[in-house]
Amino acid sequence: MADNGSTDVPEISAEWYRDIVDAAAGTPHPVQWFVGHATEAVILLLGALLVTAALRRLAGGPHNRALALVAPLPTLLAYASSEWIKTMVDEDRPCRTIGRAIIAGACPPPGDYSFPSNHATLAGALAVTTLLLSRRLGLVALPLAVLAAFSRVFVGVHYPHDVAAGLLLGALVALVATPLLARPTAEALRRRTDARRPVPDLAGRPRP
Repeated sequence: MADNGSTDVPEISAEWYRDIVDAAAGTPHPVQWFVGHATEAVILLLGALLVTAALRRLAGGPHNRALALVAPLPTLLAYASSEWIKTMVDEDRPCRTIGRAIIAGACPPPGDYSFPSNHATLAGALAVTTLLLSRRLGLVALPLAVLAAFSRVFVGVHYPHDVAAGLLLGALVALVATPLLARPTAEALRRRTDARRPVPDLAGRPRP
C-alpha cells in the first residue's frame, strides 16, 4: 500500500496513475485540451440521454411515467452518497501526493478529497438509469460513462480506484433506487387515474 495522507492507497492504483499521467503528459496539446474539457461535456451528454429516455417513457402507462418522473433522483442520491463517503475516507488527491505534471491545470484544494470520484459517480448513475429506461440509449451511455471516468485519471486528479469506485457506486445506486422509487410512484399514478374515471349510474350511463 502507498501512503496517501490519512489513507493507504493500493500500490497498483498508484502505479497505474503514474503510468497514465506520464503517458498523458506526452500526448499532443490538442488531445490534452480535449480530454481536459471532456468530462463536463460527457456528463452533460449523459444528462441529455437520460432526459431523452425519460421523455419517451412519459407516453406510456403508469409504470413508464413513474420511471420518467423519478429518473433524476438516483443520480442525486448517488452524488450525495459519494460526498458522504469522501468525508469518511479523507483520501488526498494524487496530484497533491505524487510528483507528476497534470493536465487539469490546478490540483483541487486541500479538503476536496479524492475517493470516490464525484464525476465518475454521476456518470455511472446517469448511464445505468438511462439503460433502465432505454436499452438503446443506455448502450450509448455506458461507454461514455467509462470515458468520463477515465478522463479524471488522465488529467491527473484521481487514482484509477477512485473512478472505478465512483462508477460502481453510481451504478449500484441507480440499480437499486430506480425501481424502488418508481414502484410507489406508479401506484400513486394508478390511483390518481382510477379516481378520475367516471362512475356509471344504475342506468349504465356514466355520471358527470
